[in-house]
Amino acid sequence: MGRLLRFAIVLLLAESTMINFSVFARGMSSVAKAFEEHGVVPDVVPKAPASVIKVNFPSGVEVNLGNKLTPTQVRDVPTVSWDAEPDNYYVLAMTDPDAPSRKEPTLREWNHWLVGNIPGGNVTAGETLTQFIGSGPPQGTGFHRYVFLVYQQPGKLNFDEPRLTNESNENRDGFSIARFATKYNLGDPISGNFYQCQYED
Repeated sequence: MGRLLRFAIVLLLAESTMINFSVFARGMSSVAKAFEEHGVVPDVVPKAPASVIKVNFPSGVEVNLGNKLTPTQVRDVPTVSWDAEPDNYYVLAMTDPDAPSRKEPTLREWNHWLVGNIPGGNVTAGETLTQFIGSGPPQGTGFHRYVFLVYQQPGKLNFDEPRLTNESNENRDGFSIARFATKYNLGDPISGNFYQCQYED
């Protein structure tokens, strides 16, 4: 009887583990699926991150793997969070691969926001390399994808990028977050999210 009880407990534990694993796998595949369906892989990164960044704008909207938002809703600096380790440093990027349009992305990518040396998940304590500018897709260029990515740094870094303010559009086009990640040995992004946006009057 005791042996049967032990066997039943082992079966229950195995079943519970399988359920947890399948939920985890579904969560992972939803990010990868969205990144691939919308062409973020390979247009921005060669590999999708495993987890989703939470991005909330002051207007009350939340970014959700390709949902459609308006320029008015996303004009102010959002609150961004991810599963961060307190002792690690991170890079946060927001980039538009569809400049000036998705059909003809001759200015790919447009650097909207770039922060490095973020301690734990405290974005405001990080080193701002590019100040935030909200989405402003030109008229007639259709929907643009605005991609948020987080990379874990190997340690605290010395960035030699020019510091870009939000008062100018200079030096923002032709950016590549994948090239930036290679330069600083960041590996693949650990977390990501994106929304779509088009011109509005």
